[in-house]
Amino acid sequence: MRRLDERSEVLRGADLVCFSNDWDGDPLSKTHLMRLLAVDNRVLWVNSLGNRTPTASAHDLRRLAKKAAGTLRGVRDVEHNIFVLSPLAVPLFGSRLIAAGNRIALKLQVERAMRGLGFRRPIVWSFLPAAEWVAQSLRARLLIYHCVDEFSAFSGTPAAIAEQERRLVEGADLVITSSERLWTSKRALNPNTVLVRHGVDHAHFARALEPETVVPEEIAGLPRPLFGFFGLLADWVDLELLETLAQGLPAGSLVLIGKQRADTSRLRRLPNVHFIGQRRYEELPAYCKGFDVALMPFKINELTLNSNPLKVREYLAAGLPVVSTAIPEVERLGLCRIGRTPEEFVAAARAALEAPGPRRERSEAIRGESWAARIEEIRMHLASLGLRG
Repeated sequence: MRRLDERSEVLRGADLVCFSNDWDGDPLSKTHLMRLLAVDNRVLWVNSLGNRTPTASAHDLRRLAKKAAGTLRGVRDVEHNIFVLSPLAVPLFGSRLIAAGNRIALKLQVERAMRGLGFRRPIVWSFLPAAEWVAQSLRARLLIYHCVDEFSAFSGTPAAIAEQERRLVEGADLVITSSERLWTSKRALNPNTVLVRHGVDHAHFARALEPETVVPEEIAGLPRPLFGFFGLLADWVDLELLETLAQGLPAGSLVLIGKQRADTSRLRRLPNVHFIGQRRYEELPAYCKGFDVALMPFKINELTLNSNPLKVREYLAAGLPVVSTAIPEVERLGLCRIGRTPEEFVAAARAALEAPGPRRERSEAIRGESWAARIEEIRMHLASLGLRG
């Protein structure tokens, strides 16, 4: 009973400083967790400074302009108990002198925001290795590093990130990881490392199963079957695999929803491939309703082997049959068809069409993996380690 009482008091009535991706964007695992924690705590969300020097690309220039505008607005009250700080920094990450200046400037800006909000001895919760120095320099009552990716495996990431992460892992009171491979590697540096896999907003994506949810017109009239993907089309997505699928199932339609940061010119030549562009998170269940099969076409490399793709649970909550490459965390779920080669991937897509299984049962199978359940896991780990959040 005492342990249960201790857990009920953890992460309640606290002030949290969260270092993460930019708040304005598609909800990520961090967004879901902090929104739930904000029910019982106050959260200062600190937008990322970035990990690399920006280029002259349109994407980077837009991002810089957005960051500059956010900085001028100061601390924003965006939701109940959530306040967002967009810190100012010099975007030249190759210089040690500038990096040191950015660290000091970030610390001063965070401390000023904390004073304005009345934060004293907060819990510091960092999702970013690049925030290591500032995260450790704040007078925190508890330091949590929440690792959801193998950051050193992202293309274009500076070599210094690995060393920053090592220091953050070693200095944290608790390290939370989202995949078993991440848990194994970080636990070698800090015994207070736990595994808390991603959750899912089940109620949101289960809307795909409701009669009143209408499939968007732009995909409703496409030739069936519809093979769907939503997410960032970046260099970890296997575009050649998608090309093989589209060519192997020419009667169907391949629907790709999301921003593009990879060269998609070859896919665009195929008549049955349809690029929808980015859609709001609120719209995704309606698109899922129109899919016959959902795709998880990640390349197999160090980045994806350590990943726990959030969209897989979202697909499943929508009731969709899922075909994926051999990502360990997806295989562990046991609810998806796996293709280890392009030929197997296409065959798995065909099999999913022939025997899709009941959608509602598939959705119910994932209901228990909610974000609220993940918060309770974190509370349990903190209580068991004697850490009072």
